[in-house]
Amino acid sequence: MPVRILAIESSCDETSAAICEDGKITSNIIASQKIHEQYGGVVPELASRAHMQNIVPVVDAALKKASLTLDKIDAVGYTQSPGLIGSLLVGGQFAKSLSFSKNIPLIAVHHMQAHVLANLIADPAPNFPFLCMTVSGGHTQIVVCESPYSMKIIGETIDDAAGEAFDKSAKLLGLPYPGGPLIDHYAASGNPTRFNFPKPQIEGLNFSFSGLKTSILYFLEHAGKTFSYKPELKVSQIEKEHFIQTNLNDLCASIQHRIITILLEKLKRAADETGIKSICLAGGVSANKGLRQSFNELALVEGWQPYIPSFEYCTDNAAMIAITAYHKFLAKDLTPLSQTSSARANW
Repeated sequence: MPVRILAIESSCDETSAAICEDGKITSNIIASQKIHEQYGGVVPELASRAHMQNIVPVVDAALKKASLTLDKIDAVGYTQSPGLIGSLLVGGQFAKSLSFSKNIPLIAVHHMQAHVLANLIADPAPNFPFLCMTVSGGHTQIVVCESPYSMKIIGETIDDAAGEAFDKSAKLLGLPYPGGPLIDHYAASGNPTRFNFPKPQIEGLNFSFSGLKTSILYFLEHAGKTFSYKPELKVSQIEKEHFIQTNLNDLCASIQHRIITILLEKLKRAADETGIKSICLAGGVSANKGLRQSFNELALVEGWQPYIPSFEYCTDNAAMIAITAYHKFLAKDLTPLSQTSSARANW
């Protein structure tokens, strides 16, 4: 008999439901929330309300696309952590209600573990062990994945994540939210070596992006004269805006180039230290075209076997929750109804 998993993702501002049948994704429905654009970022209370409105039609659409009914579902998976607590509670309580009412197993999934295992959706999937760099709005990690049940973080950000660096830089440039994809768009027409932004000197495999963000702030306040803060060189708002407008493509390209070089230099070091040749990307920032291209170019030089999920499985989605829940189901790693959601939790 096939194993069919219904999965729900609601950690931030996307309401998503997916069906996994014997390790294959048969549907993946995502409802995005546009309301946050006017506020320049996600408003937690508004996100929770939107999840409550979207979750029933999204689950219904996922079941219909997979030509299934709830009676054919063997287990329900959901994002238990990390994320916005109100958003997590909406998906978690809905999943628990289905589990209880249908008397089927409940499977809690860690959001970051799911990003890593999104690479298993592809055919062919990477062989174990593989190395995965997970790059999202809130997390930047390098993970050694020995199996679907055994992972070890060997490097992570000590402050801002790469996704934050993109979005905060975009805000400094006056771009609307979400700004990361816009930087990627404008960077395609710019010169990535026009402005040489400084690289954080962090030992080992950990990352830091807060200093880069600060150097971009000072650089823009001085209209390109320096990366350090010198009050006497600060220009007027009009001069600053003119500098940004006339150099937007090159600024975006240079910022993106620096973030990508920071990421890939750490990834190369991790690959050299571990000796692993199967290398994966994951997380929302892995949808960045510049990062994908640079990653594939580096893989060719280094002799890696590169893997990147398709775009729909990079950003927050229930398919990655479903594939993770499927492997947890096979391992009989089930969750009691008493399990609570958590804004922050260890793997």
